[in-house]
Amino acid sequence: MAGIFEYFVACGIGPEIRTLDGNKGFHGTGVMYLPSLLDQYPPLNHTLYPPPPPQLPTCVLPAGVEFYAAGIDSKDASTTPRSYPIVLTEGDGSKIYVSCVAFRDPVCEDIAEAYQIPANSFADKCICLVSRSPSFGILRDALEEIYALCFSPGGSSKPLWDVIAHTVSNVPLPTPGKEQVLFAIENSLLAVAVPPKDGLPHADISFQPLMQCLDVDNFLKLFTAVLIERRVLLRSNKYSLLTLASEAICHLIYPFRWQHVYIPLLFFSGVDYIDAPTPYMMGLHSGVDTTGLTMDGVVVADLDHNLIITSEEIPPIPEPEFSSLRSEIMTLLCPNVVGIDLMKARLADSSEQYFRGGYRPWGQDHDLRLRFIFLKFFATLLGGYRNFIENTATNVFNNQAFLKKRSRSTHQPPDPMITQFLDSHGFLDYLERGLGSDENNINLLDKLQDAIGRGQNPFSILPSLSAEPEIITISDLGVGMSGSGAKYCYDRFPSNFRTDEQEEKRRQILAAASGALEYSAKHSSPSMLVGKDSKAESLSPRERAAERERMVLDIKVKLQGLWLRLLKLGATDDPLSSFEYGTILALIESDAEGIGGSGFVECIREHIHSGWACQLTEEQFIAVKELLKTAISRATSRNDMATIRDALEVSAEMYKKDTNNVSDYVQRHLRSLSIWEELRFWEGYFEYLMERFSSKSGNYATLVTTQLIIAATHMAGLGIPDMDAWYMIENIAGKNNIGYKHIIRLRGFLSHIQLLCIGYWGIYSLRSQSLSSFGLPSPRSQDATDDNQQTAEATGVGRSWVQSMFSRDTASRSNSFSRVRKWTSDSGTLAGNENGTPHKHDISAAGKKIQTSVRTLRGHSGAVTALHCVTRREVWDLVGDREDAGLFISGSTDCTVKIWDPSHRGSELRATLKGHSRTVRAISSDRGKVVSGSDDQIVLVWDKQTTQLLEELKGHDAQVSCVRTLSGERVMTAAHDGTVKMWDVRTDTCVATVGRCSSAVLCMEYDDSTGILAAAGRDSVASIWDIRAGRQMHKLAGHAKWIRSIRMDGDTVITGSDDWTARVWSVSQGTCDAVLACHGGPILCVEYSMPDKGIITGSTDGLLRFWENEEGGIRCVKSVTIHNSSILSINAGEHWLGIGAADNSMSLFHRPQERLGGFSGTGSKMPGWQLYRTPQKTVAMVRCVASDLERKRICSGGRNGLLRLWDATINI
Repeated sequence: MAGIFEYFVACGIGPEIRTLDGNKGFHGTGVMYLPSLLDQYPPLNHTLYPPPPPQLPTCVLPAGVEFYAAGIDSKDASTTPRSYPIVLTEGDGSKIYVSCVAFRDPVCEDIAEAYQIPANSFADKCICLVSRSPSFGILRDALEEIYALCFSPGGSSKPLWDVIAHTVSNVPLPTPGKEQVLFAIENSLLAVAVPPKDGLPHADISFQPLMQCLDVDNFLKLFTAVLIERRVLLRSNKYSLLTLASEAICHLIYPFRWQHVYIPLLFFSGVDYIDAPTPYMMGLHSGVDTTGLTMDGVVVADLDHNLIITSEEIPPIPEPEFSSLRSEIMTLLCPNVVGIDLMKARLADSSEQYFRGGYRPWGQDHDLRLRFIFLKFFATLLGGYRNFIENTATNVFNNQAFLKKRSRSTHQPPDPMITQFLDSHGFLDYLERGLGSDENNINLLDKLQDAIGRGQNPFSILPSLSAEPEIITISDLGVGMSGSGAKYCYDRFPSNFRTDEQEEKRRQILAAASGALEYSAKHSSPSMLVGKDSKAESLSPRERAAERERMVLDIKVKLQGLWLRLLKLGATDDPLSSFEYGTILALIESDAEGIGGSGFVECIREHIHSGWACQLTEEQFIAVKELLKTAISRATSRNDMATIRDALEVSAEMYKKDTNNVSDYVQRHLRSLSIWEELRFWEGYFEYLMERFSSKSGNYATLVTTQLIIAATHMAGLGIPDMDAWYMIENIAGKNNIGYKHIIRLRGFLSHIQLLCIGYWGIYSLRSQSLSSFGLPSPRSQDATDDNQQTAEATGVGRSWVQSMFSRDTASRSNSFSRVRKWTSDSGTLAGNENGTPHKHDISAAGKKIQTSVRTLRGHSGAVTALHCVTRREVWDLVGDREDAGLFISGSTDCTVKIWDPSHRGSELRATLKGHSRTVRAISSDRGKVVSGSDDQIVLVWDKQTTQLLEELKGHDAQVSCVRTLSGERVMTAAHDGTVKMWDVRTDTCVATVGRCSSAVLCMEYDDSTGILAAAGRDSVASIWDIRAGRQMHKLAGHAKWIRSIRMDGDTVITGSDDWTARVWSVSQGTCDAVLACHGGPILCVEYSMPDKGIITGSTDGLLRFWENEEGGIRCVKSVTIHNSSILSINAGEHWLGIGAADNSMSLFHRPQERLGGFSGTGSKMPGWQLYRTPQKTVAMVRCVASDLERKRICSGGRNGLLRLWDATINI
């Protein structure tokens, strides 16, 4: 059973002291310092628990750490401990709940001695309990008991960290609505329970603070701003109030969810994120100054002064819902005022419709009643919304029809508040979660609408709490053990046990700090020379250094002002002839020490970090380009590599847009500078990157590869020819002795980037050579040995955490190269020939009007996890008279298998097959049977016509991943237990275990005519067996990560892997013939194209690549970028090719038939695959795709349980 407490953490001043500005060392009191993670339980080296979020110390002490001369003073309220909750949101949207107690604690003696901190000093410290459950009450109670036990005069009967370890490790999370857990901390008994799941979501907070801080009208303005997804900023001088108010608002918008950035308590140094352009909900202490921020469009809710401030009007809630909502809230808050004119008997009768006890102090019944008021508001506002959910491909919900219906019923024009709400991400997310599924039958909004429509009591939809919960008692630490009776007393919060390695690292940090202070004191002491006339002497070295610092600061301040004024020039001003441009240019050129050039680059970097969007006008773009050229040229003459490096990085950010709205970057226009052709610069830049990330944990080879990818990206942006760039990358990689798999990854990434840049800018350098996109030759076996660790990634704190939250929205996550793919696709380049001109057939196809139809098939109540199309070959349909050819069969997390017949429009669902107890993962069929494999480790066989269950095939010890029907009433299956089994359906027995792998099998291929079996999976090895001979032929080793897909045709096997490569193998020889390494992500599917003997690969980078055999190897002849998400399915026929992607996009490609006598095996070449049709994409996340090429149909199965069937009726 999972525990309710995930971590106990202590944060404060660690051995390495830094200010919030990044300055090392102790700089006195009144300065704020960065907090560090001091201690935790479970310890950091515990393998069963993930580490705490890296931003945790920064967030639990949002103001930073301050030093004090005194500790807690009972007469001074500002010195007393504070208890407050915070909520962290991870990149995937999941929440972490933290209870904090902050207090002043004595500074450790070794830290005080190393940094020369005054004796008996105190500093801020914060202890925290971390949980995944929103049980704020028990988190706070348990943490305060631990704090009180630490500083109690009587002491503790056990060591404090033993108490903490026992509490975190042994207190389980109770089953919702069924259990109550009792546990003790010393002599204090605590209880925790969780309400049932079929009611309102668990909210262990009081809604009273929010209702007391804002009056009803301001509260409804704040509620509306959140509902229509404005940028919302809460201000208060109390940490707890910011978190509780934010959580209360999130619960009041139920059943909708806040889909954007959510930071209830923002750390002080992250205040500049308030100017972010995307929606957010943040809380900021009222003591933080925001006068330098624009705040345009931000809705500021001042909870301390009952104010709502915004520069943009918030649309009001429409009538009659507004009056009804406001009246019910007033009745809840002020029952005596609302009912003052009513008779007592009448008042008692009217209160029966609500919870009793309206005159009592605020309690949990008031919280529940307030939440129900808002749920009833949504039920009224969205009355009949289910009638406007359509089955078309263009709109899941018909907004316009709903608004027209509402306008007719209210006799008012469409309301802007409702219009904006229907377009919000929260409403779309609700539809996606609810369509095709009743969310485990707990959609309270639909239940409430039905109850109101039937005239029932609205509160009847809530679960009854008649059954008493089961009491689970957690025994105290040390029960049954005889103790010595000793007491453990503490004058400070104790440290947890440190390992020898941790102690040694701490001593080294403190020794380095102590040595730096001694060196500084020795070299900064004033001169002791006596008798010399200071006026006659020149400036001392120290004074000259101070004078130079003042000069540098003066130049930088001037550059900052000039830069900002240059950006604010009007549309009619010419930046190249402006005073600002001339002055900046003079400061760069006239400064022999390079202060002007480095200062100009630094002020651009600071401007970018402050939130500047980096977009320039055409005129500003030219001016900045010339200034950066001058700065880099001057820095090159001084050998100032740091300034060149910084200029390179800032130039990668700045861009302008042309008349076609396509961005162009400054980097390309620096191409004429000779420094980029010098290997020494890239070697220095690589060393700088390695130093910057050397402290990050990870394997050395992957760390080198990661930094070389950064360098390769800059090379491509500068327009360095592919061969020159690869020479420098290969030279640096060779000096660092990385393995062959990393060389493949670098070669593939560089080719990928170069292809995108050429499609983006075209061939813009006379020295550019034809791009080498050939597959690499097979590596020698000794080169394939390398480690198997994950790539090292930078784990930032604070700011990087917020940036990851702002990038959660997939619409805003695309970088410049993903934009390149979009523009290239829009311009039609990739659908054309190698010279970039469109094919005539493409133009005609685009102009031809094709009848298309997209249908939504409903039936599953869980995500669709398996999809299969019944082909003519499976059912031996030689003359086209088989009814079951073209059927689609789907499996789901709802444990069912459904058969769909697309030929019956409107009643496609033909049968539902029930028998599995867990998620269905694989489906196959033949002329008379349907076979399915599931996570329940069972393979079921059904009669396709009668839908009766024929057999249960039991024998696998893990979830079944693949099934395949064979001739002779046989079935072949593969599972995560590493086995491949062959079954005889007639006798319900396993004929043989025909293959064994060392890990889970994820994909397999079998040639029934030759008896050759190929299987691969998590062990990164493709195994080949001869079933008829009963022997294993080969183990094809070469991939570095999981193999996701496999395709076999004759003597050729193609595999696609998570290591970003596909490989071509020879079955007879057992050798690797080629490595296809041009993708920028794991390869999920591979396919063999029979007409041209080519290979097609699809990856998570959204690219579809076509490979053909040419002299010298296998070459990528075309890359298609019409999909923006992972390619899940590739199905190639003789003349048609079906593609499906994870973003619910599909595409159909056509290969024209050759005319009689029009093809010669020696001279001419058949035309390649050409994009024929793609339907409009809808919002959904797809898990699986299947294609019926004979009937031009593609079907996708979504996470929401819906199937989307695209039927392109094309007349050939």
